[in-house]
Amino acid sequence: MRALPAGLDETSPIFSIAAAAELAGLHAQTLRQYDRLGLVEPVRTAGNTRRYSMRDVGRLRQVQLLSAEGVSLEGIRRILAMSDENRELRARVRELESALADAVMQQQGRRVFAAGATGITTIRAGARPSKPGSIVLWRGGRG
Repeated sequence: MRALPAGLDETSPIFSIAAAAELAGLHAQTLRQYDRLGLVEPVRTAGNTRRYSMRDVGRLRQVQLLSAEGVSLEGIRRILAMSDENRELRARVRELESALADAVMQQQGRRVFAAGATGITTIRAGARPSKPGSIVLWRGGRG
């Protein structure tokens, strides 16, 4: 898969309805219907034309696959809503795990330090200092 130009990512609205329909293997009128139903939400330009991202095209393909398997459009809408919620919850769990790890590192008696030519730095427990020849100091905590 080719990389997108600088400044663009999978959420950048770059495709017209005709291009998105072709990429998804659907008719443009089908995309308009899916937009009305809320299955896909393209960005609107100042001229009120739809612009689709690569993520939108992937979602359209997912709708097409579920539809081909016999799932109703209402069922597809619910599946996509749960999938979106699942993705958001997973992202939130990653954020909370990171915050917890940072909080644990800040607890007194739980920090590991490395001392080298550039001074003293905090490192994660079990990690090695980035500079060879550094001295590692550890103050173990209770429990």
